[in-house]
Amino acid sequence: MLDFIYYPVSFILWCWHKVFGFVFGESTAVAWILGIIFLTFTVRGIMFKPFVNQVRSMKKMQDFAPEMKKIQKKYANDRQRQAAEMQKLQKEHGVNPLGSCLPMLLQIPVFIGLNHVLRAFTMPPPGGGPKTENYFFSQHDVESYVNAKLFGVNLGEAVYNGVGVVSGGATNVGFHWGVLPVALPLMIVASIATHLTARHSVARQNAASATPQTAIMNKLTMYIFPLGVLVFGALFPLGLLFYWLANNGWTLMQQRLVYTKIDKEEAARKAEAAEKRASLGPKPGQKPTAPKVGQKPVQQKKNQPAQTGGQKKVTKAGSAHGFAQTTPATASGDGDKAPADTNGQNGSKDNGTGVPGLLKDSTRKSGRKRR
Repeated sequence: MLDFIYYPVSFILWCWHKVFGFVFGESTAVAWILGIIFLTFTVRGIMFKPFVNQVRSMKKMQDFAPEMKKIQKKYANDRQRQAAEMQKLQKEHGVNPLGSCLPMLLQIPVFIGLNHVLRAFTMPPPGGGPKTENYFFSQHDVESYVNAKLFGVNLGEAVYNGVGVVSGGATNVGFHWGVLPVALPLMIVASIATHLTARHSVARQNAASATPQTAIMNKLTMYIFPLGVLVFGALFPLGLLFYWLANNGWTLMQQRLVYTKIDKEEAARKAEAAEKRASLGPKPGQKPTAPKVGQKPVQQKKNQPAQTGGQKKVTKAGSAHGFAQTTPATASGDGDKAPADTNGQNGSKDNGTGVPGLLKDSTRKSGRKRR
């Protein structure tokens, strides 16, 4: 039914077993264990690019998490509108939420396929008789796997056989306490590695994007999942426990490398932005030439009106009506002023009015402002 998974997994394992079997011997447990470990590395190497995309996608989602919270708060009573706005926001930032699940989804078929292939080594064929093949493995390879034992325990054996989903129809149903001394240390180390991997991933999360749902998931991944590996590891064959250890070890190393690279890129981006701002700003000690916000431009003063007819207009300070007065210029042009009125008044009886402070009619008419 799942041959499209079993054949590729068995082929990769067959290739690596041939490589290490040439060095250590095909019937040794070391050759099979290294074959399983490098099968894990091969699959994870294929998924390296999706993992990097997953990390970048998670980083972007953490950056615009405050905007997501605003949308959730704004459309709390309209789930359909909230989902539409979320999709729009993710599209604007170029984030695909399914991309973060892709590496995990790709590992599930490999886990299922490897479990079935390792179990199938010890399953008798439907018609009875000796086992002659196991997907890509020949009868000779099957015999070498059965004879390969780690501290007297076959790699396909588990502490308990009987759960159909995991055991795949194994005939030796029940507990096998002789496997426990070998399996228990592997289960403990696999549980610790799962916890460290989850802890390292949670430490990278942005505190500003934390939600109650995120806090629950962090506790599940850091404590419940490792505990599940410790408990349910008794159902896995020894070879599958080595796969789990290799997978967590690769994940921890990969996280450190990728996160370090992304941190350096982020630091370089910030340094470039700061350098750009510094180049656009004024130099140290230089006063800014740009006008301040709200400042009106300074207007230049207009030139004084030209003198006409050898006279200039003079406005007396404090005049209630702003009457203009004229003083005759000297004929010689030496700039001497006219003699001041000895009475201290601008007008005199000679102007025909007899009222101090008033001018002649011609001067009054030309100097008075029209209303």
